[in-house]
Amino acid sequence: MIALRLSAEPLAGLPEVSSGDDLAELVARASAQSGLAIVDGDVIVISQKVVSKAEGRLRLLAEVRPSARARDLAQALGKDPRAVQVVLDESTEILRAERGVLITRTRHGLVCANAGVDQSNLPGEDLVCLLPLDPDASAREIRARLRVLLGAAPAVVVADSFGRAWRLGQADLAIGCAGLAPLDDRRGGRDAEGRELTATVDAVADQAAAAAALVRDKAGREAVVVIRGLERYVTHDDGAGAAAIVRPREEDMFT
Repeated sequence: MIALRLSAEPLAGLPEVSSGDDLAELVARASAQSGLAIVDGDVIVISQKVVSKAEGRLRLLAEVRPSARARDLAQALGKDPRAVQVVLDESTEILRAERGVLITRTRHGLVCANAGVDQSNLPGEDLVCLLPLDPDASAREIRARLRVLLGAAPAVVVADSFGRAWRLGQADLAIGCAGLAPLDDRRGGRDAEGRELTATVDAVADQAAAAAALVRDKAGREAVVVIRGLERYVTHDDGAGAAAIVRPREEDMFT
């Protein structure tokens, strides 16, 4: 059996990203300057925050007018009613609102705190960042541009940090991907003892996102990580995207 290896290396030299920037061009330029060549078979994990910045997914709280519902929730949770209104605008459903925590379902089907709205790594106190409108489309667009700029088509994962309902701490998950099999369904195979696998479906894209987070300084500008060793999961076509990871509502036993 061939031993498998995995490496994850931050891409140095990425500048501060602003609305309208060509993120793929910035990645290609940083790749050339750093000497870390991006090739077919690589997986490029990109922080959601820089994707959102490039797509202009920012809102000024000064321009937000909170509704009565937002004001009521803000008072109960000890939050800024303007920020709560932004969360409501980005949500299709409020699942929990207690102990200072607002858990929602986003328009993408993601269940997370505050609909992914946050203020980290943003200038000032009056600006919030939203998730991309369509993270899978963002990943596909970046991949297509990298193909043009580099002559290579690495897989692209858009990653964001999520809490876990039954475990402490956060882990990065894939909210968008292109060119990577998001899941590896091993059901029907056999374990080492010959027993049939009946429930094993590996979350490949999520695990790639989590691996990238371990080598990235979130207080810095290491927004892009190059992962190698996942070539067997990289596909020529863009694939189903991270939307395929979201559990269907009819299978949701908890929310």
